[in-house]
Amino acid sequence: MHHIVLFEDNPQAGTDIRQLHMPAHLAFLERNGRSVSAAGPLLTEAGAPAGGLWLVEAPGVSEVEALVHEDPFWPTGLRKSVQILVWSQVFADGRRLIG
Repeated sequence: MHHIVLFEDNPQAGTDIRQLHMPAHLAFLERNGRSVSAAGPLLTEAGAPAGGLWLVEAPGVSEVEALVHEDPFWPTGLRKSVQILVWSQVFADGRRLIG
């Protein structure tokens, strides 16, 4: 099952926290590459950090929540909120996948 994870950053956390924990965060994503198929930061139009997005393949939301809580960024206060959504992909690479 496809899931989209939307993270909203805590603007008071500062960029130092992100830089300090980035190597561990990237290593975590690499270790979990079978589940987290894509990940990256979200920025405002002005280029300020706004959060992040993951595309996760997992049987259910509880498995996705476990991944979120294992991420080295989670306990740092960098994340203000997280939203986990189930995603049904119907279009890719210029063509319909269903119907």
